[in-house]
Amino acid sequence: METIKKYRKDNLKVIWDPKKCIHAGICVKTLPKVYDPKATPWITPENASVEDLKSQINACPSGALSYQES
Repeated sequence: METIKKYRKDNLKVIWDPKKCIHAGICVKTLPKVYDPKATPWITPENASVEDLKSQINACPSGALSYQES
């Protein structure tokens, strides 16, 4: 059973829900240094600015990626 994964960058929590993911690849194309499906973990938010992460997450067509600020 897949669970929701959370990754942190400063005050931003990146949330990935694999059940919603349609594998459109926009995340990988937009921020390849953050999203690498061949790596573990496949999301490394420290490789981009908070603003770039938020912009890319807002473009996720399935809603599988979201974020929380704290």
